[in-house]
Amino acid sequence: MVPDSNLGGGVRLSSDELRERANRLAALADPCRLCPRLCGVARGQGETGWCGATLEIEVASYGPHFGEERVLVGPGGSGTIFFTHCNLGCSFCQNHDISQGGRGRVVTAERLAGMMLELERLGCANVNLVTPSHYVAGVLAALAVASDRGLDLPIVYNCGGYESTEVLALLDGAVDVYMPDAKFGAAAVADELCRAPDYPDVMVAALAEMQRQVGDLEVEADGLASRGLLVRHLVMPGDLASTGLVLESIAAGVSPTAAVNVMDQYRPCFRAVGASGPIGRTLGRDEHRRAVAKAASLGLRLIS
Repeated sequence: MVPDSNLGGGVRLSSDELRERANRLAALADPCRLCPRLCGVARGQGETGWCGATLEIEVASYGPHFGEERVLVGPGGSGTIFFTHCNLGCSFCQNHDISQGGRGRVVTAERLAGMMLELERLGCANVNLVTPSHYVAGVLAALAVASDRGLDLPIVYNCGGYESTEVLALLDGAVDVYMPDAKFGAAAVADELCRAPDYPDVMVAALAEMQRQVGDLEVEADGLASRGLLVRHLVMPGDLASTGLVLESIAAGVSPTAAVNVMDQYRPCFRAVGASGPIGRTLGRDEHRRAVAKAASLGLRLIS
């Protein structure tokens, strides 16, 4: 059943509520049950699980970004904060030096709050948290500090789609725009490329929870998104991603009018460079055209 898009939050949590949620998320982080891998490692003692992260927040970079979807950018750019490490570990990742190579530096929640406020001063349209899933406790703690200091920008949760619904429920009221990937429609490919055979089912459940909280994407008169769900799907060569299955699952299990960016940026990166088979080549123009046509035929709202 498609969730009712009128259900869920919409009122930003108070700083006290953010701190309370941060504490509850910290309890899930040590031993770690923050993502569907359920590593159970003692991150507070410096142990690292699948994602490679301890409890210390690591940031690779932050600043205005003009390459995101138009509804997120505006004249001042999207205020991206790129977090180090990732819970997926895709073999073709374009940012593998950050997600798997560990490039970044440790910051406190106080410093992270300062970054958010700096992005607002620079005129960014939002605070765009890129791959934040394994740091959600620290992120909410930072949001509490930034809120106390007057932060007034939409919060974008930009993730890989491999999320715990229990964790997402604790983000209800803290996130304005969810922007997850919807990567794979077939378990075998998800297993081969990121060792997460449960990805298709987990992704649909996670997106449904996001939809419950924020509903379909809302765009204001200035052309900028203020709230809602925006799904990214990267079309892969040879239909490795099972694009039809992904789009059908979104329309049937999340929202029949969900906003979707059907992306054509695939190129071989990381372990895909020089690989045999479709993953080792670029995407054909006709392959992307067919994917866009499929999304349109389902009634999904195309965003670029």
